Amino acid sequence: MEKKLTVNVSDTERIASVLAGSYFMYRSLKRQPKNYAAIASAGLLLFRGVTGHCPGYSAAGKKTLPAPVHNIDIETSVIVNRPVDTVYSFWRRLENLPLFMTHLKSVKQKDHNKSDWEAYLPGGIGSIHWEAKIVKDKPGKVIAWSSLENSTIHNAGKVMFEDIGELGTVINVVISYQAPLGVAGEKVLALLTPTFEKMIRKDIVNFKQYIETGKLPTDKEYAENGKSQFE
Repeated sequence: MEKKLTVNVSDTERIASVLAGSYFMYRSLKRQPKNYAAIASAGLLLFRGVTGHCPGYSAAGKKTLPAPVHNIDIETSVIVNRPVDTVYSFWRRLENLPLFMTHLKSVKQKDHNKSDWEAYLPGGIGSIHWEAKIVKDKPGKVIAWSSLENSTIHNAGKVMFEDIGELGTVINVVISYQAPLGVAGEKVLALLTPTFEKMIRKDIVNFKQYIETGKLPTDKEYAENGKSQFE
């Protein structure tokens, strides 16, 4: 009689395992020559995610584990040559965000405070959805949001606006993502931290140019001018 595998991986870790396994498998299969150890590791992550069973946990005699979290915190700022009311109003309309945040596929407002978000996964392997709500809103001063409970990826963010007169507006952006720990979570965290940092910084440069000129910077313009925005 075939023995049924015991589910000993939390739902959050299963999701992280599938995401990490899919990405690492994609990267490993593209490389030449093939790294079969990396392919095997990616396969193990996919196995954990799909079955909910971790052989390592089983060997250690552990049952279902809790899913502690660790934050990826990113903070950046930029000066925008536009009045603070214009900058705030553009950002407050959340459906505008995919215009300059290239990792976002869509943001759809459900009501004044709640919205549906969809983002592209690294490597073009698909997309991920979550719901969020505005938790603080002071016109011309600050907008803060947080994902709702049971979101696949928990995240929160805050944008602060400072009027600097003729020079325009300083925007300070703080974004926090949570990734589960454990074997899969550590791999996801190590992978996503530099990726998210680079992505958010580029998004803010995109925002500056989009609201000032109505178009996004080219890769060449970003390479030449983007870094200077944060120095």
